[in-house]
Amino acid sequence: MIVELDYGNEKLKVDVPDKNLLGILSSKPLAALPDAAQAILQGIRKPISSPPLKEKLLGSSKRTDAKICIVISDSTRAVPTKLILEVLLPELESYGVSRDLITILVATGLHRPNLGAELEGLVGKAVMENYRIINHNARDRQSCVDIGKTKRGTPIIIDREYVDSDFRILTGLIEPHFMAGFSGGRKAICPGISYEDMFRHFHGPAILESPKSAFGILEGNPFHEESTEIAIKSGVDFIINVTINKHKEVTGVFCGDLEAAFSQGAKFCSDASSCPIDSQADIVITTGGGLPLDATLYQVVKGMVGAMPAVKQNGIIITAAECTEEIGSREFVEIVQEESDMDAFMEKINRKDYFKIDQWEFEEYVKARRKAEIYLYSGCLLASAYKIPGETLILAKSVEDALSESLAKKGSDASIYVIPEGPYVIPYLKNKE
Repeated sequence: MIVELDYGNEKLKVDVPDKNLLGILSSKPLAALPDAAQAILQGIRKPISSPPLKEKLLGSSKRTDAKICIVISDSTRAVPTKLILEVLLPELESYGVSRDLITILVATGLHRPNLGAELEGLVGKAVMENYRIINHNARDRQSCVDIGKTKRGTPIIIDREYVDSDFRILTGLIEPHFMAGFSGGRKAICPGISYEDMFRHFHGPAILESPKSAFGILEGNPFHEESTEIAIKSGVDFIINVTINKHKEVTGVFCGDLEAAFSQGAKFCSDASSCPIDSQADIVITTGGGLPLDATLYQVVKGMVGAMPAVKQNGIIITAAECTEEIGSREFVEIVQEESDMDAFMEKINRKDYFKIDQWEFEEYVKARRKAEIYLYSGCLLASAYKIPGETLILAKSVEDALSESLAKKGSDASIYVIPEGPYVIPYLKNKE
């Protein structure tokens, strides 16, 4: 059977033997909203568990001189930011708010800044030319403000532009997330506009090794709990979150209260993304989810981790991802190339005196690698000069080559699942929670 996998901006066709195919795991098909812009406007005017944005912003005083900070996701997320801003900004100005009181803050986390053509593609030319836009810099202590600690002791050090604003709006996309359960809501703050020292805590083993820090789980998830507490203490006045389908079309709009609107959106996303299975397979073929998520190996780890519930212990995960920007940050490149002993790596990151930026992504990879052998097909990484230890990750010349080798290892009758959308699908065993 010919199966199409999400790969960059294209579909990668792979021939999977019918006799081995246990199933194709997909999200539920959701129709795009007939008028997404109107739905966002309606969400702003009739929000969830919150007064309308106009009433919340102006209050009884009707003053229009509040400094407003709008947090947006960076280019690694498929958020329809341009559409959201095209609705939100004119709405704010219709209240009498001056453009010079509005700052758009790009929640880069620890990623690189979005500049030039990339920023224009993110927000649109008109917004780029007419509004103040700042990229968060997690490595610049002077640009961040200490506002206290969480119950777990995590320091809360947040972007100064955000803290100094009078009214704060978060935008974002609710989709499955391998640590937080779901993205969106509070993640615009943590890690979106957090200082790098905070990552030692909320991206540390004490939180990430919890079995609840996983796709689709919110209740009892320490990452979700920590990031929610940080967002609440940082102050959030309003959120505008959306969900999308496999065609990147808006399927739902969730505006209003930080927790209530996000919770409703996460429930909607869970219903669409969860895929029950009766048993696990010997081999799972998955993806990085296509662009923008499969631009780096760093992000592609999400697809590998997402396949874990569907693969047997000591099985094989084959991942297809374009990786146009190759591996990721300098720190992650070093970790991938140097850490071939997974047990030694885990011992190292559990030491209180050790911390390295992006160690958490390799920690997540180790989870998947301990469950299964992992092949990766990436045309860009095959052509690059990077050397990845073969005992950790096997670079395949094609998905077919990886499948052929996998069937030779697991037997000609080995069972296979295919997850074309990668981390956008949450497989789970029916007989397990």
